[in-house]
Amino acid sequence: MKKFQAIIRFEMDEQFMSLVPPHRTYINYLMNKGIIDSYAVSMESQTCWITLNAEDKQGADQYLVKSPLYKYWTYEIEELFVYDSQHYRLPAVQLN
Repeated sequence: MKKFQAIIRFEMDEQFMSLVPPHRTYINYLMNKGIIDSYAVSMESQTCWITLNAEDKQGADQYLVKSPLYKYWTYEIEELFVYDSQHYRLPAVQLN
């Protein structure tokens, strides 16, 4: 599996907001399956960043297409060469 970063731009309206709960259900499903590593949204810039695992860009795109919010998005997908975060590191040793 390779890691990909989806950079999504969106515009909101009333229908968009009504689709947020089923979209979050879908995102949580993908997170629980280990497909999505991280998910962040900025309402200020109306941008979303999703880090996901897939075989190739087409596979990553197939996950995005199934979102209820897909029709509101313009996005690009980039393959990541390095992905590091605190979640991938060993916990700090604490002496009792």
